[in-house]
Amino acid sequence: MSKLENKIEAQHRCLFDVLNAQKYTVDYFQREYSWEQKHIEQLVTDLTTSFLNEYTQGDSRSDGNNYNNYYLGPFVVSIKEGGKRSIIDGQQRLTSLTLLLIYLNNLQKELDIEEKIESMIFSEHRGDKSFNITVDERITCLNNLFTTGMYTIQDNDDASVCNMAQRYQNIVEIFPDELKNESFSFFIDWLKYNVIMVEIIAYSDENAYTIFETMNDRGLNLTPSDMLKGFLLSHYKNTDKRKKADDLWRKSMLHLHKYEKDEDLRFFQALLRAQYARTIRQGQVGAQNEDFEKIGTRFHSWVRDNLAIMNLNNKDHTSFERFIEQEFQFYLRAYLEILAAECTFTPALQHVYYIDCWGIAPTLSYPLMLAPLQLEDSSDVVRQKIDLVARYIELFAVLRTLNNRRFAASSIRYTMYTLVKEIRGKSLSELRFILSQKAKEITEKFENFHNVGLYNNRNFIKFLLSRITAYVDNLAGINTTLETYFFPEQGKPFEIEHIWAKQFTQHQDEFAQEYEFENYRNKLGGLILLPRGTNQSYSDMIFEKKMPHYLKENLLAKSLCEKTYENNPNFTKLITEYHLPFKPHDQFKKADIDARQKLYQTICERIWNSQF
Repeated sequence: MSKLENKIEAQHRCLFDVLNAQKYTVDYFQREYSWEQKHIEQLVTDLTTSFLNEYTQGDSRSDGNNYNNYYLGPFVVSIKEGGKRSIIDGQQRLTSLTLLLIYLNNLQKELDIEEKIESMIFSEHRGDKSFNITVDERITCLNNLFTTGMYTIQDNDDASVCNMAQRYQNIVEIFPDELKNESFSFFIDWLKYNVIMVEIIAYSDENAYTIFETMNDRGLNLTPSDMLKGFLLSHYKNTDKRKKADDLWRKSMLHLHKYEKDEDLRFFQALLRAQYARTIRQGQVGAQNEDFEKIGTRFHSWVRDNLAIMNLNNKDHTSFERFIEQEFQFYLRAYLEILAAECTFTPALQHVYYIDCWGIAPTLSYPLMLAPLQLEDSSDVVRQKIDLVARYIELFAVLRTLNNRRFAASSIRYTMYTLVKEIRGKSLSELRFILSQKAKEITEKFENFHNVGLYNNRNFIKFLLSRITAYVDNLAGINTTLETYFFPEQGKPFEIEHIWAKQFTQHQDEFAQEYEFENYRNKLGGLILLPRGTNQSYSDMIFEKKMPHYLKENLLAKSLCEKTYENNPNFTKLITEYHLPFKPHDQFKKADIDARQKLYQTICERIWNSQF
């Protein structure tokens, strides 16, 4: 190996230097972009909160030179032949930052602001535009997001493109309104020059992979959880007890890390916000971080500064022993149950599964679900409380979505944190009463349902159809769940089927314009769920030819056909017993879509109006 190939460089760089007019490829084993909503939310929240803690209304742009920096961690680059720079470690963060920059670039057009950030997203050479992080299959998605702020996921898109489109939408929902004013330009400055990364450059793949493995497998940096553990265990007087507590802590972290490597951080944030936090930063420029925000960034420091709130006493070592051996373990068990219920449908915690598919941000939902728990609660009561809170969250999220109301963390954080304090430590009966009252106070109802369709969020429409389809199955004694239709572990995944084929000419007797036809075709009442492949094979057929095939599918699809109403006592019983306006359709016209829309609305009202 040559002297150059042996060379490794590391340098501190601001985000502007990292991305401005730079070109990166992504190495094959780092190819997928896999961030979830909770990851992008944490990044955007950390960045915006850290900036707002520095900015004061009335500052000049030059005052930003004195703002604290925000360290975003290292990334590893391998310099290949011809000087090409390949990202070996860090593409998740850099791709996410690119999505954020695209959003900020689009937002500034709305705000009539002009800050120069395009060169951090793409560069041009002889009129050809290319994105600074180049992966061929992502170019169309990035280009659409950059030019229109939207990307419609296509059937042949890979997981990375789907995730990128969804994470961009998350950014749109998460980004705080309090930065959409004169502070916006200051935030751009801070993001460019105060967000710091350490670039590690290797001149051979061998060295780059060694660095990658060292950072990911043998990294020794202390996390906030490590520092919290050290602080709590330092108060143990008995060496044997301290060792047992240390073993207990290590095993607990292993349980959490089975889900994600930083799940321990989310757990402590959720626990401390749920049980102890008292204040939240006011939603205005210049306001200072309070308990809620401090726990989100440096919870180990917050604990040290708020011992009394947590019933910990520096002069009483038993209070620290009690916290680790009782409180910590109790809430950990509950949190692990929540995580397990998100992954696999569990009847006793079914609403936890639902809100993982469609609900509010985990930074709010986890504290809400942990808030009413008390140490003396039995396992059964713990589950009932968690599921009851998840029921309310699902109702809130569904009604907000149906009425085109935002429910990103930035827009509902005060409402939800107030609720955390209201339900903290409440008994099961008290919790049920509070949440039933809160459900009645939700101003959004089902009146807007006639407008619901695929022009809303596609993922939400599939969620609705999955809930409706499984609900109808269950009423008829068929054992399916949301998991069956929304995200099946076995068999073919289900896709949204348009009952009308995409043939405007077949419907010109009812529509003068094609866009009117498309709007009606996309209404919820004109949609069902079918297994992938099946829906594609029927897609060009007229309704009358599709009907016999629908008889082989789920009950909601079968209900379109007259034969389903013959000699089917379980189905006819659910119609009369639950007053559901099912009816067969010998043809499928505009009025038939309206009738199905009304049917779906009635089913949704049955599902969610009986929550409490």
